[in-house]
Amino acid sequence: MMIKRWKQKTGADEELVRKLASELGIHLLLARLLVLRGVKTFEEARIFFRPSLDQLHDPYLMRDMDKAVDRIEHAIENEEKILVYGDYDVDGTTAVALVYSFIKALGAECGFYIPDRYKEGYGISYAGIDFAAENKFGLIIALDCGIKAVEKVRYAGEKGIDFIICDHHRPGPELPPALAVLDPKRDDCTYPYDELTGCGIGFKLVQAYAQKRKIDFEKLLPLLDLVAVSIAADIVPVTGENRALMYAGLKEINTSPREGLKTLVRMAALKREFTVSDLVFTIAPRINAAGRIEHGKLAVELLTAPDEKTAEACAEKLNKNNADRKDLDMLITQQALDMMAADPLAAQRKSTVLFQPQWHKGVVGIVASRLIEKYYRPTIVLAEANGMVTGSARSVKDFDVYEAIEACNGLLEQFGGHKYAAGLTLKKENVEKFRERFEEEVSRRITPDMLTPEVEIDATLSLNDIDGKLLRILKQFAPFGPGNMNPVFLASDVRDRGWLRIVGVNHLKMDIVDPAQPTRIFPAIGFGLGDHYLALSQQKPFDMCYAIEENDFNGNVSVQLSIKDIKPL
Repeated sequence: MMIKRWKQKTGADEELVRKLASELGIHLLLARLLVLRGVKTFEEARIFFRPSLDQLHDPYLMRDMDKAVDRIEHAIENEEKILVYGDYDVDGTTAVALVYSFIKALGAECGFYIPDRYKEGYGISYAGIDFAAENKFGLIIALDCGIKAVEKVRYAGEKGIDFIICDHHRPGPELPPALAVLDPKRDDCTYPYDELTGCGIGFKLVQAYAQKRKIDFEKLLPLLDLVAVSIAADIVPVTGENRALMYAGLKEINTSPREGLKTLVRMAALKREFTVSDLVFTIAPRINAAGRIEHGKLAVELLTAPDEKTAEACAEKLNKNNADRKDLDMLITQQALDMMAADPLAAQRKSTVLFQPQWHKGVVGIVASRLIEKYYRPTIVLAEANGMVTGSARSVKDFDVYEAIEACNGLLEQFGGHKYAAGLTLKKENVEKFRERFEEEVSRRITPDMLTPEVEIDATLSLNDIDGKLLRILKQFAPFGPGNMNPVFLASDVRDRGWLRIVGVNHLKMDIVDPAQPTRIFPAIGFGLGDHYLALSQQKPFDMCYAIEENDFNGNVSVQLSIKDIKPL
């Protein structure tokens, strides 16, 4: 059983809390939650509770946006062929679907290209550029990739092809020689928000074009469902501009979703209002399965499907891919856990690097995440494809795995990513050297606290204090995600009513009561907390960290507590 550290959030100015509670007419606890999220004034609270597309920034504040729009205008006016190119994950395929469908609707001659994960690998490929040249595309718009593709963009230029890059990953020391490079993480870009997804940057490009051409912004609203899916899938902060885009995108999904998403929703048998969790756990894995198992272009075909029949055909393939992905995930995760158990030195390390040539490249990122659930430390899982070793890295809270990988750059052929997730490619003969060097870099940078999983507690909330008004206002804190997680509360000295049981794979299901008011019963579930069953089955009191959620069972919606951790007393 992994021991977690409970940490109560601090730093909320109590004078500000009282003032905000008075101005908004809400409980001090709710005001404290707002202040902890950086919402400190009445006006900031208004913006927080009423996300609006009026809060979007001017797209022309992004460096090179004017160049990008001018080049697209030139291509359309001169009947030049445009190729929309993107990564094979959810962010990349939603971005391609968004920009491709917009440009296509303008009457331009437009195609799209998703690289083959196994033959070409991540990002812009020479094969993709050759495809563009052979098919006489004069302009490539690259989405969710390209920020480090210096040589490949130069190669395209030699073939007379211009590039517009729309990326949100960290740039390297040299920017590619593209006609325009849209990336808020550029050092010389002063755009006010740098946490957009690749699809989000694609939307800003479309917004800028529409703004210049006097196209009504209302016509862009049907694209926002794609942006919402990308934000949920790419685990970016749901703050600022992303919060406004997510809010509007969820509204679009719940009122008038595109055929492809409508079909996925129907196949998932979801009958209530769609939430961020549904995007993360139901929609995103199915879209991602295309690139993991078969080919990412299938996801774009689904997301641009013109009718129900086409969408259903694509969705059925994606569901099959997703089922195959689950099987591979379970198989390889177990093999990886067996490798860890058989390694006598594994417990001493601060990092995990596992390599098996035959592992399926499409699920190594998922397996890395699963390993962190068991061994909480920065983890890289590698497989072999086309004579090279490629893999995915995942990290733990507060540790920058990208920087640790970057420090091993001399052993790598290619790498890219973010603070908590990255991809890398290296030669097989360098795997052991890389394992040792990565362990050195992690050991040098990581602290003991980072190696212990942490439950952050927003506030203490007795079960007896949960009432209708609190629930109504808490619901308005959504959409949830990084930067605005569903609040976690601490309740002390509670008990199971006697219906404790293990369900699924090591999950606890129970009905919880506070002895001070034993007639109020709260259904609860604790994912992965089955190891506590024996202690709790003795009817002893316990403390718990929990979030308040809605449970939908056959269309009946009720309050359910999601238990994050338990400490038997």
